[in-house]
Formats: sequence, structure tokens, C-alpha cells
Amino acid sequence: MAEINVTPFVDVMLVLLIVFMVSAPLLLAGVQVDLPQTRAAGMPGQDDPLSVSVNAEGQVFVQETPVDLRQLGPMLVAISNENRDVRIFVRGDQSLTYGRIMEVIGTVNAAGFRRVALVSEPLQSGN
Repeated sequence: MAEINVTPFVDVMLVLLIVFMVSAPLLLAGVQVDLPQTRAAGMPGQDDPLSVSVNAEGQVFVQETPVDLRQLGPMLVAISNENRDVRIFVRGDQSLTYGRIMEVIGTVNAAGFRRVALVSEPLQSGN
């Protein structure tokens, strides 16, 4: 009776599991933001976006680095090597006013970046 040897399959699956466990925390931005929920679908993209976060106190962060709003544009230009086609995700706490988020988006837009998107969480079932 012939049997399939599953040992190599299990080895590959364990290696993939370890790779995903190590890389998953790196995919999330380190700034704690309570994102609003929406039914909108995600936007596909091939490049790694820059993350601009605004926490509940209104502090602005690029990736995990706190930055003054006046320095946001020059910092994004420097990080992107003056490539204005870089995608920028704006993550704003849901307790913030619309005006504060628009200040951040306006600053990013004034720096010449046109590919700006707002980030939200998927709507939980029952809401």
C-alpha cells in the first residue's frame, strides 16, 4: 500500500507560519489610533504606502515618528526621495474633528502628493 509522505509538507507549512508570525507585526503602524468603521472595500496597490497617523490628542505621526504639522510636508518629501507618486495612508482617530483630519490631508496635498487615502476598519457584523 502506497502512502504519501507528508513530512516535507509539514516542514514547509511550519516555515511559512514562522515567516508570517514574524512579519505580521511589522505591517501595522505603531501609533494607537481608534479607526472608524466602514463598509468600503480596500484599495489594491503594489507599492508600500507611507502612513500618516493622527491620534486622539491630535498629534501627527509619520510611520511611528511624531512630527509637527508644519514639518509634515518636508518630511514626507525627504522620506519619499521627492517621489510625489508615493501612496500616503492617513489614519485618523474617530474621535477627532473633521477639520483636524482635513488639515493633515491639506498639508500632505500642499506638499505635492496626490495619492492620499483615508484608512478605516471593516464594519463589524451587528453594526
